[in-house]
Amino acid sequence: MITKIGAATLGVIVAFPVLIAALVQGLFSVLVGTGASQPSQDALADIPADYLALYRKAATVCPGLDWSVLASIGKVETNHGRSPLPGVRSGENQSRAGGPLQFLQSTFDGVVSRHPLPPGGLHPLSRYNPHDAIYAAAYYLCDNGARDHRNLHGAIFAYNHADWYVRDVLAQATRYAHAATVGTGNCTTIQAPDTTAWTAINYACGQRGLPYLWGGNGRADGGFDCSGLTKAAYAAAGITLPRTADTQYRTGPRVPPGQPLLPGDLVFYGTTTHIHHVGLYLGTGLMIDAPNTGQVVKIEPYRHPNDDYIGATRPTNRDLSHQTQR
Repeated sequence: MITKIGAATLGVIVAFPVLIAALVQGLFSVLVGTGASQPSQDALADIPADYLALYRKAATVCPGLDWSVLASIGKVETNHGRSPLPGVRSGENQSRAGGPLQFLQSTFDGVVSRHPLPPGGLHPLSRYNPHDAIYAAAYYLCDNGARDHRNLHGAIFAYNHADWYVRDVLAQATRYAHAATVGTGNCTTIQAPDTTAWTAINYACGQRGLPYLWGGNGRADGGFDCSGLTKAAYAAAGITLPRTADTQYRTGPRVPPGQPLLPGDLVFYGTTTHIHHVGLYLGTGLMIDAPNTGQVVKIEPYRHPNDDYIGATRPTNRDLSHQTQR
C-alpha cells in the first residue's frame, strides 16, 4: 500500500477519468438494489476458499462496500497471498509494504488502533495474517469513503495512488461480482441490475389491472397493448423504444442465447419475420405484460408449453444516444 506520493510522481500519472467512471458505474449497476453481490464463477475458481470467506465477512464492517472490491485489491496486490515476491509472507517489498494486502506497518498500526478487529487473527495483530490484513483493509477503505459508491474511486486511490490501480481493481471487481438476485418476480420488492431497469419495472407494475387495448398507449387511451406498455415503461426510465413489438425486437440489443435473463429484459414471441408480442421480464420466470383482448396488465410466466418465445433484448445496454433527455 502506498500512502504518500510526490509531486513528480503526480506529474507522470496517466489519468483514465472516463474509463474509471464507467467501471464504477458498471460495478454499481451490478450491485444496485441487491445489497452484496454473490461470487461469480471467476471468483469461485480464482479465490482460495478461506480468503473468499474473509473478504465477504470483512466487507460487512463497511456498509456499502462490496466484498468484490476488497477481494480485487487482494488479487491485484498479491494474488490473494500466493505471490512469491518479497514482502508477502515476511519482510517488505521495495515500498516497505508487507502481507497479503500490502500494508505499510505504520498504516496497518493506525487502522487497527482506530478499529478493534474481530476475533480470528493473531495476538499481537499482524499485517501478514490474512484475517488481520483483510479486516484492516476493509476498515481502511471505509475510512476513505468506500461506503458510498460515488467515493469508491477515491477510496481505492487512497490505497494506492495511481489511476491504473483503480482501473485494474474495479475491472477485477466486475469479474468477481455476480448480482445477488436475478429478480423477485413481483412488484412488491422489485430487484433489478440497474436503476434504469428498476424504473421501467416500477412503471409497468403501476399499470397492473389496466385493460388491454390494441394500439393503446396508456391511461389516457383507457389501456395498453403489449408494446405500448413496454414503450411507456422504458420512456419512464429515459429510454425511447420504437412503438411495435416487432420493431422493439429488431432494435435490440439482443440477449445472447443461453445467457440468463435479467429483470428489465424485454421478452419476445413470434417468428424471425414477425414478432407479435412482448413482455417485461421480472425474474423467477415471470414477466409483466398486456396479454390480449379481454385481459389486463398482469404478471404471468414468460414461458408456456408450445409457446413461440424467440428471444430477449436488453434496452439498458443501449448507447446513450438512444436515450431521451430528462
